Amino acid sequence: MANKKKVVVTGFEPFGSHAVNSSWVAVQELERLGLGEEVDLHVCELPVDYLAVQNILPSLWKEHQPQLAVHVGVSGIATSVTLEQYGHNQGYQRLDNRSFCPASRCCMENGPNEIKSVIDMDMVCKRVNGSNIGITVSVSKDAGRYLCDYTYYTSLHQGQGHSAFVHVPPLGAPYSSGELGRGLQAVIKEMLSLLEADYTEEELKDNKHCRHMEQH
Repeated sequence: MANKKKVVVTGFEPFGSHAVNSSWVAVQELERLGLGEEVDLHVCELPVDYLAVQNILPSLWKEHQPQLAVHVGVSGIATSVTLEQYGHNQGYQRLDNRSFCPASRCCMENGPNEIKSVIDMDMVCKRVNGSNIGITVSVSKDAGRYLCDYTYYTSLHQGQGHSAFVHVPPLGAPYSSGELGRGLQAVIKEMLSLLEADYTEEELKDNKHCRHMEQH
């Protein structure tokens, strides 16, 4: 199919107390499920490494030129599948798996303080929660100032806003790997739908918002 949509989805390697990183487990489940015949899905496991992320993300965007890049990370405090609206440039102080942290404490010197995804995460949240798939979705405006946020900001810059970040809970807290995969699949399908400007009159008039969370 010549006009297939291209989507890149990444998860992270283990780090800290997360000996099994549920983000990569969820992405592997998504790869098994797929996003439909009309979508060319490419998945990649990212290292928890600031310098590596700075090198890998531009390569992913250049090689695949996706309509959408979705990055998935684990949050120890999340109990729902959490959609991040913004990536942030400054405030990076935690050491990565190589015990490294950028001396500038930022993603991009002289870059904007934050970059907003072109995707309306509140709308994605509302649609998925309304579909009764058994997965609760929420929205956050703070991705936590670690590799998750760093990756998101870098990708948003590379893709001119055509990126998303999804935080998932650890495995079994409360969702299984299969449930996380299904949740990720549902979320990304709605994101692709919104990128095609598939809003309805009722949704545009509806001012109800999803529950908001912050990752710290």
